[in-house]
Amino acid sequence: MNTIPHANRSLNAYQREAIMSASPARLLVMLYDRLLLDLARAETAQQSESWEVARENLLHAQEIIGELAGSLNVDAWDGAQNLLGIYNYTGTALMNANIYRNVELTRECITILEPLRQSWHDAAAQPLASAPIGHLGTLA
Repeated sequence: MNTIPHANRSLNAYQREAIMSASPARLLVMLYDRLLLDLARAETAQQSESWEVARENLLHAQEIIGELAGSLNVDAWDGAQNLLGIYNYTGTALMNANIYRNVELTRECITILEPLRQSWHDAAAQPLASAPIGHLGTLA
């Protein structure tokens, strides 16, 4: 017996369709938006010592960082190695934020990643943003 209410199934189908039909630029924006949402939730949970909630959000944020790093084509542009370094650093920092229950590391990652999120939002708003340089494929 399926216990998922109809509204939840409809929402899941809508979200799945939005992801499947999104341009590479929009997918990046969606990943960054979710990443920063996870980090904000983790920070709040760490402050209130809700360690399980913090753990779940930090682990999901690490998964997103892994996806971003894995989709980065380091040969596509000169700055790609630097961006990969940021992903590697924040991935490690998030792991340590989780292990050591360190809200300062979570905040540091927010500080580092928020400007990147905003940059991808700005890039996605440009007319030729169907494939951002270096991510999710090659140059468009």
